[in-house]
Amino acid sequence: MGDSDSCSSRASEWSPSRGRERGLKAEVFQEVKHRLKELEVDEAAGPGFEDELWAHFCMLPLRYALDVNTERAMDVLMHKKLLHMARDPLTRPAVEVRLVQVHPTSDGNPGEDSSVHSRFTNEGDSLFGNLHSPPAFGMFANTELSYETNESDAPDSSGSMSRKLQLTRQQLEVTISTKDKTKLLSGLTCLMSEIGLNIREAHAFCTIDGYSLDVFVVDGWEHEGIEELRDRLVEEILSIEKQSNFKQELSSPMQYHVGSPLSDVWEIDFSLLKFKHKIASGSNGDLFKGVFRSQDVAIKVLRTECLNGDIQREFTQEVYILRKVRHKNVVQFIGACTRPPILCVVIEFMPGGSVYDFLHKQKGVFKLPALLRVAIDVSKGMTYLHQNNIIHRDIKAANLLMDENEVVKIADFGIARVQHQSGIMTAETGTYRWMAPEVIGHKPYSHKADVFSFGVVLWELLTGKLPYANMTPLQAAVSVVQQGLRPAIPRNTHPLLVELLEKCWQQEPSLRPEFSEITGILQCMTKKNFEDERATKRRNIGESYQGNG
Repeated sequence: MGDSDSCSSRASEWSPSRGRERGLKAEVFQEVKHRLKELEVDEAAGPGFEDELWAHFCMLPLRYALDVNTERAMDVLMHKKLLHMARDPLTRPAVEVRLVQVHPTSDGNPGEDSSVHSRFTNEGDSLFGNLHSPPAFGMFANTELSYETNESDAPDSSGSMSRKLQLTRQQLEVTISTKDKTKLLSGLTCLMSEIGLNIREAHAFCTIDGYSLDVFVVDGWEHEGIEELRDRLVEEILSIEKQSNFKQELSSPMQYHVGSPLSDVWEIDFSLLKFKHKIASGSNGDLFKGVFRSQDVAIKVLRTECLNGDIQREFTQEVYILRKVRHKNVVQFIGACTRPPILCVVIEFMPGGSVYDFLHKQKGVFKLPALLRVAIDVSKGMTYLHQNNIIHRDIKAANLLMDENEVVKIADFGIARVQHQSGIMTAETGTYRWMAPEVIGHKPYSHKADVFSFGVVLWELLTGKLPYANMTPLQAAVSVVQQGLRPAIPRNTHPLLVELLEKCWQQEPSLRPEFSEITGILQCMTKKNFEDERATKRRNIGESYQGNG
């Protein structure tokens, strides 16, 4: 087999110490092979099996061979299978969970060296019926055991009370194989702690081609099914890996530049875009309704005369972020043309237009239930962005678009940024009427600047007015910073909404809520409003019935 051949060739080039390491691995390999043949395992009789088994030991460090329990040769086959599954993205991560019988070692007390193990085994027979397999690695001497004194028992000849050896918790062996990454082990241990598992011992190995094999003995699983735990671990590990990959991609340098085609399928041939009519114009470009492959789309085209360095950087950043985000409350990215002189971003077409146009051009009004729906959509989208370290930096009604079902989605990532690891950023950006005071004042800021802007948007939804309409944008900005000015909240506003607005507008960013908290508040308001409306209807029906009677 190719893997074993490569291992053998590498062995011939190793130093004497490497040779000794290979010899030790070979001894364990032979023991495991012999044991599997004794057990008459079908796989062990197959052609090429020995090469595959040797390749398995070659891929892992010497510590694996020294630690593995050769009496449990079937575990080696399980490890080999899990590593094979981990190499396939469709079956990664690979997780195996089983009950284990743990034999504690003596604690050194006289008279217990020979008796503790046998008493534990005999009691195990009575407690569990059929004993479970021992762990794959080591004896796990720190098993949680307790001795209980039975006061009704008479002292034995030595004067000591008889004792019962009890296993305090059922123990499980969890084996996980996936693509090895920085801090993977710490991530797995945190995950197990979060779902209520206590790690009693752990063994971690990494293959020479970059895959992990981590084995934990745990207790604390309060549910019944082992499969339930396995499925939970697979789900959580997948979630961790996706988020890790996402953040790694976002924090890494750009893989392309304006003037070069994108490195993936998002690059669009401009000739395939069909333009219908102009929707809006901005200072640096125009927005058109168009068609791409029979799908209605919105096409934002940058004007050639505006293509300076700053505009190109904003364009590249917008494409970079849009490529990575996928959420029902974030506008869907279709593709982009990145070859000058034509630079454009193609997104899904939102027939409902912007929230700003609805409020200020169509003179629309959001009643409380609709207002809460819009606010929840925005809050959910922002929760997603912040969880992935993206600060939008320009949340305002004009950048909130509505689809045909009035679902609101966040758009325009031209000045959005990936938050620095320090959690703070600098430089003024955004739109003055919606801008947080720390941003206006050129102070370091974090994702909480978006929360302040959201508060202004919430006020817009409530009033249908332009913030600080009687001031110029600059006058408003100065007043927000120097005088703590905030838009006036109407007197008849729902008390919970007043409280939320005031939280979002806190001068100190750390006092502003997270969007996940905001979503919860808005959902509670929605539920309470629904219950109040239903109670009012019932009361009106009752009064009408009494009147008719």
